[in-house]
Amino acid sequence: MKSCWKKRELTFLILYALLFYIIIIRRSLQISHDYSHKVFGLRPGWVPDQLNDVSDAQWRNFRGNLPILTVVFGIFAFVANMLRAYCQLKAKRMAVVWLLISLIYLAYLHGACIIFVLSIASANFLLIKIFARTKYFSSALWTFNLFFLIYNRIHAGYSFSTFGQHWAYLDNFRGTFRWHICFNFVILRMISFGYDYHWAHQGSHFDQKKHIQRCHICKAGKACYLHLQERSVQNDKFSFSIYLCYLVYAPLYIAGPIISFNAFASQLDMPQNNYSVRDVSWYGLRWLFSLFLMELMTHLLYYNAFAISGLWKQLSPMDVFIIGYGVLNFMWLKFFLMWRYFRLWSLICGIEAPENMPRCINNCYNLESFWKNWHASFNKWLVRYMYIPLGGSQRKLLNIWVIFTFVAVWHDLEWKLLSWAWLTCLFFVPEMILKSLANAFQAESAFGEFIFRELSAVAGAVTITCLMVANLVGYVIGPSGINWFISRFLQKEGLPILGGMFITFYVGTKLMFHIDDAKKRRYQH
Repeated sequence: MKSCWKKRELTFLILYALLFYIIIIRRSLQISHDYSHKVFGLRPGWVPDQLNDVSDAQWRNFRGNLPILTVVFGIFAFVANMLRAYCQLKAKRMAVVWLLISLIYLAYLHGACIIFVLSIASANFLLIKIFARTKYFSSALWTFNLFFLIYNRIHAGYSFSTFGQHWAYLDNFRGTFRWHICFNFVILRMISFGYDYHWAHQGSHFDQKKHIQRCHICKAGKACYLHLQERSVQNDKFSFSIYLCYLVYAPLYIAGPIISFNAFASQLDMPQNNYSVRDVSWYGLRWLFSLFLMELMTHLLYYNAFAISGLWKQLSPMDVFIIGYGVLNFMWLKFFLMWRYFRLWSLICGIEAPENMPRCINNCYNLESFWKNWHASFNKWLVRYMYIPLGGSQRKLLNIWVIFTFVAVWHDLEWKLLSWAWLTCLFFVPEMILKSLANAFQAESAFGEFIFRELSAVAGAVTITCLMVANLVGYVIGPSGINWFISRFLQKEGLPILGGMFITFYVGTKLMFHIDDAKKRRYQH
């Protein structure tokens, strides 16, 4: 009876979802066509009679540089893999090869500004070696790195002329990419190296045997990412050459994914073997399909151009919801493509980094799962180097404020990002309370289980709504647009849309429950 009811429910949920997307896509096509002459950032595209939305600077730069990036990384991967195979290079010698390749890459990207990158990195290495075995280590490491994170941004990467007029000529050779933007990722790696070196001298608390019993990858004689990250490498791996190689490793330098020092250094000796040549090829083909999907989206649906132009303020509440929902999906697919591209080249070169977007944005119904699956490698970094050192789950309510404030500052020094961070923290509090109550609740009957599932679906709908608001404030409308956004939906015209939006998110959450159930059944079998 229960199984029959669930099948009927699933059929209804799928039909509702199909209808929802038909309405969304149809209306998106219509408003994109109607307003194409008013929005900013559209350029002639390859689809006949269609303009292409390249209003997002990140996507425009990445898409425009794809051919040259592919040629450069193809040459780098070929040279590095040939040298590794024929000269049987390991650890330090392989690090020197990648360091030289990566420095050539950095010289093209940053020109003379490579001096700033290497100077700060060298000072950080010296600081770690001095303070690693002292009680002041964490304070010294964080003070140093936060100082440069903020100072680099304030001074926009510095000018050589500030160090004396005889250095001013170097300002004419600043490369093609602003070094202080990339340096945010370098700072995460500098902190990772510091803590991994510090913990290597304290003794590891990682239970390797227990982990292997639970992990199907490690059981098969391979090494999963968690195992590579938690197992300390030998002391000779903490050399200056390997450290610098880790900081500027070409495939992951611009955008990540973020990999811990332990995981990186261990793979210099033993290249990743979790992905075969066939797996990597399939990974690349899936990426090409996703790129084609993005091209179709930007040629037919001008979500980001609406947001950039501010035109959505002239639209109906229904259209405002469609544009807001579309912008978030555009952002997800943009980062998905960028991160997977660089991860693909890293895999080809023998270094496995964590997957940054392991789950679709439309398959997350609580904040915790969303942040575990959006920039997932950054989430792993935050858990390992901030959340646990700050006290972990014992101080969870306090920790999230510190962590999300850091995440906002790490992205950029903007009030709208701080607003996004603090809104996210506010939305986290009720979810944590509900989760603790849910863990204490034991459904002793089928009816009790039904009630629990329905309440969870309602909670999921609330969370998705909050996520939309927080991300739109952080990345689109800014804190000044909150009052306008709320008032638009609390008017007579907006209330039915608000109700329909909530019902849709409720249905979506229940559909996600069915997906999770199917995964559990497959895992059990």
